[in-house]
Amino acid sequence: MGSIFTVSIVQNALELGLIYALVALALFISFRILNIADLSTDGCFTLGCAVCASLTIAGHPVLGLFASMAAGACSGFVTAFLQTRMGIQSILAGIIVNTGLYTVNIAVMGFASNMNLFGCDSVFTWAKDAIGGSAYKLVVVGAIVAAVGICVALFLNTRIGLSIRATGDNPDMVRASSINTAAMITVGLCVANALTGLSGGLLAQYQKSCDINLGTGMVTIALASLIIGETFLGRGGMPKRIFGVILGSCLYRFIVALALRMSVPAECLKLVSAMIVAAAIALPYLRSQAAFQKQKRAAKAENQIYIRSLAKDDGEGGEA
Repeated sequence: MGSIFTVSIVQNALELGLIYALVALALFISFRILNIADLSTDGCFTLGCAVCASLTIAGHPVLGLFASMAAGACSGFVTAFLQTRMGIQSILAGIIVNTGLYTVNIAVMGFASNMNLFGCDSVFTWAKDAIGGSAYKLVVVGAIVAAVGICVALFLNTRIGLSIRATGDNPDMVRASSINTAAMITVGLCVANALTGLSGGLLAQYQKSCDINLGTGMVTIALASLIIGETFLGRGGMPKRIFGVILGSCLYRFIVALALRMSVPAECLKLVSAMIVAAAIALPYLRSQAAFQKQKRAAKAENQIYIRSLAKDDGEGGEA
């Protein structure tokens, strides 16, 4: 293991895993809690990245992170509005918003395809001066993700959070309880996309650049992280599920790092990501099928033993 992973590779995988964990948490809220397939994640991630990069260049890195969250929340509001007020299906609403965000993102970036943040102050450069060492980025990202995870867990156990969870489980029952499901969906998607925007903003400051195609495949990465976390930790209380999402994101980055260490060409990384997602999604089903086949073989063996015992008893009765 030491020859495959160096300290810098492990640290880099943890840092990126924690940054992308915010997107996985967003998908956890929209996909697992609200039962909505939000396909605007790719564009929303780039939006947060572009907004934060613009404000960081202007000399406001902390404001850039909060602005990226606000921009993401606005994206979530538009997606929810299309679903709840315009009667558009969730998948189509996400596609529409994602398509429109391409133009919005490139406008935020000054109609350029990329932005360079080298030479600009960020929360990471401040942390380097304050903390020092080589793990300052991990400390910053870990602290932010831990705070967000705690806030999400607390939020989902409030009255509004429980209403959002109930809306995802049984919207008809929620309506019968005089709860506005449209408002719950709107709040849930705004919170989810705010986390996606924050993730994009952190990545912009982390890698000191922003690209218009940066968010491509973000839904795939988040879904893989979500499934991997659930596969390893299973389902339980809300803190356990949130920790599982974060763990799954880190494990996903370790798998990608392993692929890179095995000299997989950069052009094949998308294929590797697709294979990881397919394996992560199929693993729970394959495990259940393996358990079913094991029970089936055990039942068949017991049935054969029972038949042999009956045959033996019949033979002894005939001799008598």
